[in-house]
Amino acid sequence: MTNEQYQEAIEWLFVQMPNYQVDGQQAYKPGLDNITKLCNYFGNPQEKIKCIHVGGTNGKGSSSNMLASVLQEAGYKVGLYNSPHLIDFTERIKVNGKNCSKEFVFDFIQKLKNIPEDIRPSFFEFTTIMAFEYFYQQQVDFAIIEVGLGGRLDSTNIINPMVSAITNVQLDHQNILGDTIEEIAREKAGIVKKNTPIISGDENEPVKTIIREKATKENAPFIDATLLHTDLSSDLKGNYQRKNIRVVLAIVEELRKLGVKITSQDIENGLLNVHQNTGFIGRWFEFSKDPLTICDTGHNQAGLEYVFSQLNSIDRHKHVILGFVNDKKIDEVMNLLPENSEFYFAKPSINRGRHPEDYENLLQEAKIFYKIFNSVQEAYLSAKERCTNEEMIFIGGSNFVVGDFLEKNLECKE
Repeated sequence: MTNEQYQEAIEWLFVQMPNYQVDGQQAYKPGLDNITKLCNYFGNPQEKIKCIHVGGTNGKGSSSNMLASVLQEAGYKVGLYNSPHLIDFTERIKVNGKNCSKEFVFDFIQKLKNIPEDIRPSFFEFTTIMAFEYFYQQQVDFAIIEVGLGGRLDSTNIINPMVSAITNVQLDHQNILGDTIEEIAREKAGIVKKNTPIISGDENEPVKTIIREKATKENAPFIDATLLHTDLSSDLKGNYQRKNIRVVLAIVEELRKLGVKITSQDIENGLLNVHQNTGFIGRWFEFSKDPLTICDTGHNQAGLEYVFSQLNSIDRHKHVILGFVNDKKIDEVMNLLPENSEFYFAKPSINRGRHPEDYENLLQEAKIFYKIFNSVQEAYLSAKERCTNEEMIFIGGSNFVVGDFLEKNLECKE
């Protein structure tokens, strides 16, 4: 298999399969019927691996990577399934921090051609079964599975995990999950399984109540991670990571109760070596020091509030590069923008990317200093030219903005 053949296979996969990352809501296929058929067709690999399920609006990527790092420090072989990818498709499926092989992806895509026509999987459903099969073939000790969207009807919800966690519940994907925090919480709580511990990391009492009630109904032990106190820190920077650390500690404690050997030193080392152990980037990622350049994939209102609050705490003039997808409520973002900043708005390169000209009226109303660009790279080069070493650059607003930036610049840096 050549790299060209691999790229052709990936492009074919994107074209054949409805893909939420590219196409938005029309690609979302709620329900477990399709994934059930798909797993049956491939021999139900998800039933042959030990899984840990991590959901939530924000923090599930960081939490699952922290947990993977801790388990790796404890000497285990760990599968990790995250989405979306920033640069290459293989980032979604990792074992001990190494992306799954392109050969495996290529070969598995070929098998797609033999799937019965009545299944018609979405892109995420096919990626999910691919992850299950890869982890089974690799004989991982544990597979950490991140929920894609919601929980109750998400295709990852076919697993029977050892323990589940919901990091938090915030407004996001309202067009699919519901218009209120309570409605979204009920969807997220759909991952609660009978007799399976459920960790809740949300501080909102109505959300806790909904998750706790579902846990009671399923006879599932309910663990409130917000009650934990710790001084442990992580190499994943960002003030919001303190909340994620509590969720990880609660998961680890439940795993210990199930006989999984994890020492206090494993926990400390795991939290401090997430980048090295898992290759995770994108959350308050320091791309450079001169000038200080930070990326963060926070993209919904709650995530951006955390990120912009931290930006406001940095006493530097800021060059802020932002971009959004079509379903983003831009007016909400305008009310959150960091102070002491000039802004560079760009269109993410995917089909769902929204051109800033479409919402320029909101930029004018916000009375900010801004420029508009056709691409993230154009915006970055302009910001870099204007930015002094006493100032800083921030890139964010969407996974796809950060992905565009890293794809163009990470290799050059290395």
